[in-house]
Amino acid sequence: MRLTVYSDYSLRLLMYAAVKHGKLVTIQEVADAYGISKNHLMKVAFELGRKGYLETVRGRGGGLRLARAPDKIGLGDVVRAMEEDFTLVECFDPKTNSCAISGPCRLRGAISRALKAYFAVLDEYTLADLAAPHPVLARALLKAS
Repeated sequence: MRLTVYSDYSLRLLMYAAVKHGKLVTIQEVADAYGISKNHLMKVAFELGRKGYLETVRGRGGGLRLARAPDKIGLGDVVRAMEEDFTLVECFDPKTNSCAISGPCRLRGAISRALKAYFAVLDEYTLADLAAPHPVLARALLKAS
């Protein structure tokens, strides 16, 4: 399974905000820290705010910060919220499934089980786990600030 860039940027933005411990961060600051597109990050930040993960403060001196404590933000929940489609194979979607072997095929069950295992592992972690004090991570992320 591969995450979209959208989910990747979502997790990175949340990690950056968590490392800043409640201080406001700007999209430009985060884009510079990771060397990623400010335009894509703006869309991600908007959606994370809409879904209750980020709080936005407008105006001069404004920015973004976590809307909840890092230990209350599960990685599995973020990925589920930000990814649009977990239809890994055609037969996962009954509306568009035209696979000739859907009935007797065991592939669907195996892939479904793998997807559940993928989320079970992500569900073991919170943003706090990713942003726990780590001097090298903090230096790497905050050098652009």
